[in-house]
Amino acid sequence: MTISRSNPLLKPSDLPYQLPPFAAIDDGHYAEAIEAGLAGQLAEIDAILAVPKPADFSNTAEAMERSGQLLGRAVSSFFTMVSADASESIRELETALMPKLAAHRDAIYLNKGLYERFAAIDTAGQGAESRRLVEEYLREFRQSGIQLDAAGQERLRELNAELSRLGTEFGQRTKEAMKAAAVLVDDAADLVGLPEDDIASAAEAARVAGHDGKYLLTLIQPSNQAAMASLENRELRRRLYEASIARGTDGGPLDVRGLVLDLARLRAEKAALLGFANYAELVVERQTAPDFAAVETMLNRLAPAAVRNADAEAAALAENAGHPLEAWDWAFYSAKVRRERYEVDEQALRPYFELDRVLTEGVFFAAGRLYGLTFQERSDLAGYHPDVRVWEVFDADGTGLGLFLGDYYTRDTKRGGAWMNSLVEQSALPAAKPVVINTLNISKPPAGEATLLTLDEVRTVFHEFGHALHGLLSAVTYPRFSGPEVPRDFVEYPSQVNEMWIMWPEVLANYARHYRTGEPLPQDTVARLEESRLWGEGFATTEYLGAALLDLAWHVLDGSGIPEDVLAFEAKALASAGVAHPLIPPRYRTGYFQHIFAGDGYAAGYYSYIWSEVLDADTVEWFKENGGLTRANGDTFRAELLSRGNSRDPLDSFRAFRGRDADITPLLKRRGLE
Repeated sequence: MTISRSNPLLKPSDLPYQLPPFAAIDDGHYAEAIEAGLAGQLAEIDAILAVPKPADFSNTAEAMERSGQLLGRAVSSFFTMVSADASESIRELETALMPKLAAHRDAIYLNKGLYERFAAIDTAGQGAESRRLVEEYLREFRQSGIQLDAAGQERLRELNAELSRLGTEFGQRTKEAMKAAAVLVDDAADLVGLPEDDIASAAEAARVAGHDGKYLLTLIQPSNQAAMASLENRELRRRLYEASIARGTDGGPLDVRGLVLDLARLRAEKAALLGFANYAELVVERQTAPDFAAVETMLNRLAPAAVRNADAEAAALAENAGHPLEAWDWAFYSAKVRRERYEVDEQALRPYFELDRVLTEGVFFAAGRLYGLTFQERSDLAGYHPDVRVWEVFDADGTGLGLFLGDYYTRDTKRGGAWMNSLVEQSALPAAKPVVINTLNISKPPAGEATLLTLDEVRTVFHEFGHALHGLLSAVTYPRFSGPEVPRDFVEYPSQVNEMWIMWPEVLANYARHYRTGEPLPQDTVARLEESRLWGEGFATTEYLGAALLDLAWHVLDGSGIPEDVLAFEAKALASAGVAHPLIPPRYRTGYFQHIFAGDGYAAGYYSYIWSEVLDADTVEWFKENGGLTRANGDTFRAELLSRGNSRDPLDSFRAFRGRDADITPLLKRRGLE
């Protein structure tokens, strides 16, 4: 790779809100900028250590927050490409850089001189956010192994480097396995039941892959594939299901079982080195959950009721099918029962959920009513791919708040799933306004055709924008606390709250209109959707709990308990947890559980979704009790919670907003688990 004479990442962007100038960035620029950023931040830390005056907040904590701006700028842009549009050179660079980034983090948090300066800071007279900044740095030092002797620190560095390498490899294999597992169909007659626009998308995917005249059913990240709900061809449903669940464990070159065992072993060793019984104990110590036992207690409380509900649903499906069910039958007959019992056909709803209208007249509309935000598309600003759209976001008083980027279509260079990330994080020190991205994997229709969403995809659009709001509405001083930089088991809370507006009458009436006729979604259909709300919750909760409990099973192991057979361990773990349902695989099986093995993201933390949902369900009750979609309610939620980031204990923010601790009852009611 050749590096241009002028690397645009080496200086702050001149574009609005410091949006990276992607059109001017070559793949080689990332390596140069990150290497320069690594060296630059270490030099900045050396300068902090060289200050002759005693450590104080300004010359140590504040100086630390100002450090690493070049590195942060380069890394945020680079990892956006890694996840959303990774070329071969980007993947190679990721493999090379990840151990260096892990080593850099160790160089900071295993630096005893830096730790001692932080420990010496007298925070008396400082504001609450400044005091919390020092406390959080000290906690990070301790959790990162500052207390270890030289030999212990050296082993920890080795572990962190190897874990980084293994997680990168897992993520890359998972992305390729999802692509390789796509199911090729020769004859359109086999696609009976699949909506016409999905058939067109499958034809387009096949054409792009070099199979002109055929149809390619691409996979999504979870076990159950959306097409199984509509395909009438049972054999094709079986092929699609088996292709999905075999990912990563089929014995081919993309098999990840060896990586999983190495990751589990090294994480167990790291936890022991840091003084924890297992990796789950280490992770939960950093979260809002009081301890690992509290997490186990909650999940174990929910599992039996969820499985009972799933069994009742299975009995209804088998009766409707007239033959014994297999796992690939569930979605098809569940949709059929929903149509017959509740007169709800989710496929027939798709013409009412056109992507652009869902965004502008649904997601943006709700944000306007709640927070006074307005959105102006900026066609003059470019993202990293032609599919990326850019909006400037304005606050209620007309001042520019930041940029929102939307990247909605699936492609071979993008990993599976949906997520939000920040290109620029809000802070007052240094002054920066947010630039945030939502990335999804919606099938792209042929040119000129409308993008019609399933109800589940509508939910994902609203959910991810809840994360975006957490970034856009952040109002903190220090970048360490910006927006979603909260504990893992709190980060899903604002995004789950934003899902409530999907079916809110005022919002739904504004966006749910037939893409051809403009007719609103009929009120009787809305009523039937509400009536059918609990149908499928048994499946959904069991599927989710299977993944959450499987995650914990891998991370409660000590070094002597690492299994030899990944699939046998998975089966035993699910059975022991009481969620080994023969018709419901966990939402993610070990072979493609990217959340927990492609880096540390949700490792021992996949429970976070339901932990956060306790707060979410209770918050929805608050909005309903206080008048719903109003500026007053939005301003309260913004002021006490969204704007706070991690600048105070997130549970304190919840209490300030709600007036008390969260009540689990609304969650149990929502999921039919009373």
